[in-house]
Amino acid sequence: MNGRQRILAQLDGAKPDRLPFMPITMMFAADQIERCYRDYAGDYRVLVEGQMQTAKTFGFDYVSCISDPTREAGDCGAQISSFDDQPPAIHEANALLLNKKTLLNLEIPGHVPGGRMHDRIEAVALFRNRAGDEKLIEGWIEGPCAEAADLRGINNLMLDFFDDAPFVRDLFEFVTEMEIKFAKTQIEAGVDLIGIGDAAASLVGPRIYEEFIWEYEKKMVDAIQEHGCRVRLHICGNTRSILRGMGELGCDIGDLDYMVPMAEARKVMRADQVLLGNIDPVNTLLHGSPEDIYEALSLCYEEAGPCYIVGAGCEVPRGTPPENLKTMLHFAEQAQQ
Repeated sequence: MNGRQRILAQLDGAKPDRLPFMPITMMFAADQIERCYRDYAGDYRVLVEGQMQTAKTFGFDYVSCISDPTREAGDCGAQISSFDDQPPAIHEANALLLNKKTLLNLEIPGHVPGGRMHDRIEAVALFRNRAGDEKLIEGWIEGPCAEAADLRGINNLMLDFFDDAPFVRDLFEFVTEMEIKFAKTQIEAGVDLIGIGDAAASLVGPRIYEEFIWEYEKKMVDAIQEHGCRVRLHICGNTRSILRGMGELGCDIGDLDYMVPMAEARKVMRADQVLLGNIDPVNTLLHGSPEDIYEALSLCYEEAGPCYIVGAGCEVPRGTPPENLKTMLHFAEQAQQ
């Protein structure tokens, strides 16, 4: 099996020849081709080259368009700071929707040449040319809470949940429509899987998650799947209090951060829910030994069961020793034997 076949087999409930291997790499991938992160996040050709080289060197089964969470907000008109060697960042203190009335006239951006959303579409097309059917190609969008936080400001949004629920719902409606359109454009360009990153959702408890966020995540998941594509949900942080709701979204892959015990996720999610992760990216993957990594992954696999994909809890840190990442591949190759 090649990488794409291996992942799709796992998602379809068939037994692949080995466990799929799908760690998130961004700054690590840029370092593999000795390019600064400004170029990686800003030029689809650099991103594709970094992903292709990283996948080849370490045996990944996929390549990904993920780079940073500011593409959609930037194209909407938000102020973004760029840096030579770290990801772009939102101007929190001067958020685009600091004045809530701005939402009334905000338009969903088109994917025009020069825009950062269009740059991602270009990456997908180049991946399809470079990777063909050998590697699964992953697109990416922001989830409703994460993108709302980028547009409104994370602190403002957290207060809005209590102070102005109608505004939050209007904002989530706008974000959801924008992200579904963005996802569909990536699907039409050739992705096999859409990742949804909704990091800000880990900051709320189950009541706010169920009352405000879940239904919009569900709309995104359903729309992507109805368009013939798979979905990977990644929420950075501790999501133990919202695991049940996450499991009810129907995502093809539940990608868990290291703070969430796999056993807890498996207990509250359906038996055939594919789980991905989730060793500690810093203490284990970056600073641990190959033996530490193998042991941690063994526990993840034991708790998750056969519906499992090998990965870290979040992004592979830059500076991770190559032998540590190769240990993850070794585990993927040996686990089912």
